[in-house]
Amino acid sequence: MGLQIEAQALEKAWRSPHNVASFEGMRLKNIGWILRAAALLALPAFVASGASSNGRTLYKWVDAQGVTHYGDHIPPEFASQEQHLINSQGIEIDRLDAQKTPEQIAAEDQKRLDAEQNQNRDRNLLNTYASVQEIERLRDQRVALLTDQIKVTSQFLEVLYGRMKKLRLNSMRFKPYSDDPKAVAMPDQIAEDLVHVGTDIRTQEQNLLEKRSEEATMSKQFESDIARFKELKGLH
Repeated sequence: MGLQIEAQALEKAWRSPHNVASFEGMRLKNIGWILRAAALLALPAFVASGASSNGRTLYKWVDAQGVTHYGDHIPPEFASQEQHLINSQGIEIDRLDAQKTPEQIAAEDQKRLDAEQNQNRDRNLLNTYASVQEIERLRDQRVALLTDQIKVTSQFLEVLYGRMKKLRLNSMRFKPYSDDPKAVAMPDQIAEDLVHVGTDIRTQEQNLLEKRSEEATMSKQFESDIARFKELKGLH
């Protein structure tokens, strides 16, 4: 309605012979008011009337149903959500991010930690090695050492397996394994040897698994280091 009245006033002024010379100045003077009115009309009625009446700032937030709300304070149940602060011209002047969940905070912390570790890794690569060949030599030395350890462990396991086989055969002559009703009870020494050898076998089998896993992980890590070193040095 205000825009229509303004337009009628401008038209009347244009037709008046006394105001033809001053019309252009009047039009320029009022163009700022028209633009401001249009901007306020584009906002929700609550914002336009509330903000322009006393120059206060308003908060804007969205509820769980996606409905936008305005007010001079944030209700407690929406305090953790994203908030927007609007001035008397209906312009957003500030924004408060939504409160982050523990999962989001943990993910950001992990991302930051990963970035720091990557930076440290790059720095160590550049400070430690002068060429790809140096990395490859160290890789070959480490892998060879693990290969020797795997070989020794495997040989020791073969010895233990042989010892266990003999102990089991020997134990079959005694109760409770023998079917002979005249068989005597197993001597304590044989029983203890069965337990000790069995424990040694399980220990060495676990060591063998760990060494093989370490070998695979080490080879993969060295390959990754070589690729990253080439990237940092611009090598192909």
